Amino acid sequence: MQRIAKRLRDFNELVMFQHTVFSLPFIFTAMIVAAGGWFGFKLLVLGAFAAISARNAAMGFNRYVDRKFDKHNPRTAGRPSVDGRLDGASIFIFTAVNAVVFIAVAYFINELAFYLSVPVLVVLLSYSYFKRFSSMAHIVLGISLGMAPIAGAIAVLGYMPLWSFWLSIGVVFWVAGFDLLYSLQDMDFDRTNNLHSIPSRYGSSATMKISASFHILSVLFWSLFVFEAGLGYPAIMAVVFSGAMLTYEHYLVRKDFTQIDRAFFTVNGYLGFVFIGLIILDKVIV
Repeated sequence: MQRIAKRLRDFNELVMFQHTVFSLPFIFTAMIVAAGGWFGFKLLVLGAFAAISARNAAMGFNRYVDRKFDKHNPRTAGRPSVDGRLDGASIFIFTAVNAVVFIAVAYFINELAFYLSVPVLVVLLSYSYFKRFSSMAHIVLGISLGMAPIAGAIAVLGYMPLWSFWLSIGVVFWVAGFDLLYSLQDMDFDRTNNLHSIPSRYGSSATMKISASFHILSVLFWSLFVFEAGLGYPAIMAVVFSGAMLTYEHYLVRKDFTQIDRAFFTVNGYLGFVFIGLIILDKVIV
């Protein structure tokens, strides 16, 4: 039993399961808006399993293909994928199982979700290779998480309403923006190992400005989402709060690069949960 528990802890650390908080609030935000309130227990369970299995597949694949780089990076050398706790075959099987689970869950959601499940997986898995030839990997990561709100709308409605695109594009720039900040930690390593990223190509000052521009775009697209979906004052408060939290995030990083982890995990985690909380207030309570 202890061996199984340790194995589960290693896989949990491999995919950093706690980071699922970045995608779940926005897929459920879309589902709440699409349903005009509560969307049902069945879709709650299926939506959670879809988001978790898709992310596990993407993270597992990323750790699998990046092992040769991660073992030389001081920041990642302690990951289970490179320190001997998990072998390549185990990681590959974990990735494949989660990919199959995602497709199966999509089948039980609706026909369109099932048809789109494989193309979505292709996008999710392709991110792992982008740093080898393009500094636009940050945008690809944003797109990977940005598909979640559209998926949520499809789960409830069976089609893609316009407001779901605005919400999704906001998520794309939000994720790309905070990934830029997070990537500042690997700027020198990426240069040394011929990996492409905006920090390694343009430096920290330009990266901070690009990240800020992305986050301004996030707030603008989330404002379009609120307008297009016909939401009220709580949703407007969600956008205002998000803008304030992103401003605080940039303040933390500009003040001290050692605050990157705090900015990445804590600030963005609160942003997602407060956002959905205010949407619930708008659609369910008000």
